[in-house]
This record gives sequence, structure tokens and C-alpha cells, in this order.
Amino acid sequence: MRTIVLAAAAVAAVFAAPAQADEALAKKHQCLACHQLDKKSVGPSYKDIAKKYKGQADAVAKLSEKVKKGGSGVWGPIPMAPNPAVPDADIRKLVEWVLKAG
Repeated sequence: MRTIVLAAAAVAAVFAAPAQADEALAKKHQCLACHQLDKKSVGPSYKDIAKKYKGQADAVAKLSEKVKKGGSGVWGPIPMAPNPAVPDADIRKLVEWVLKAG
């Protein structure tokens, strides 16, 4: 029984690691200053973003561009600031993580 519990914990840790890594990336690039996982802050919650773009084949590309260049009008009057210094690979990881939030 103990072996099964330990194996289950190991599997859970493996699947949780990417989520924790991407949350760390969000902290590193100050995304959490304006966004939260499950409630609106300055910007929309990650869960709301995931719901809005669910099933859209171009969601990763569209949102990656929005993160890089900024934008306004989709979620209200407060614009999203551009993030040109964030590496494209980090933006892609963050966007994929956000889209899994829903």
C-alpha cells in the first residue's frame, strides 16, 4: 500500500512540476501584478481568458502577440502593456499555461 501511495505522489509531482514552473515564470515576468488565476484583478483572470479562447486554433499565436505588443478593448478600457523584453519562448509557455487554466 505504501508503495502505491508513494508512486501516486511521484506521478502527481511530475504533472504538477510544469504548472509550478510556469507560475514561477509568471511571477518572474510580473504577470501576476495584473492577472490572477481565478478572479479579475487589473486584467482578466487566467480562467476567464482560457474560457474565452477555448477551442480557437490560433489562440496561442493571438495571445502571444497580445502579450508581446500589448492591446486594449477586449476586456474593457484598461489596456494591457506591451512586454517586448519577455523572450518569445517564455511568452509561449505562459500562454499555453494560461490556456490550460480553464
